[in-house]
Amino acid sequence: MPKIDPETVTARHSTSYPAPYAEMMRGRHYLPFGDAGGLTQFGASITVLDPGGMSSLRHWHSREDEFMMVTLGEVVLVEDSGETVLHPGDCAAFPAGVENGHHVLNRTDQEARFLVIGSRDANEVCTYSDHDLKVVEKNGVGVFTRKDGSPLPPEA
Repeated sequence: MPKIDPETVTARHSTSYPAPYAEMMRGRHYLPFGDAGGLTQFGASITVLDPGGMSSLRHWHSREDEFMMVTLGEVVLVEDSGETVLHPGDCAAFPAGVENGHHVLNRTDQEARFLVIGSRDANEVCTYSDHDLKVVEKNGVGVFTRKDGSPLPPEA
């Protein structure tokens, strides 16, 4: 496998979240190393959180596994059961189908980074624990709805 030069991996600042949730991701970007290497069956990226940044809305996946390992700084893992402070080398795993909403926060004044590896399923459902929101992917195309499947209200 060829080496991936980190200098050639373009940071992504985008999010697929609809308004008003997209604005909440302002302090986060990621480096898609798996995409740079041509991976299609799973994703591998480094998520970068600015001070005060949030990795995502708290969520859980019905069909996709997730794994994370902190590589720089200190983050707080927030799950249904509470909060855990993580440091470089600390890991967490989230098996598909386990209804444990989770996300990562940076409550420090320094940048934090963590590796994320996750499976990719073209027919996934991701549910957001703290919001009336879910995304349903069919054949790789995601549509955000309320948890009951009804449409989201139009943007204001």
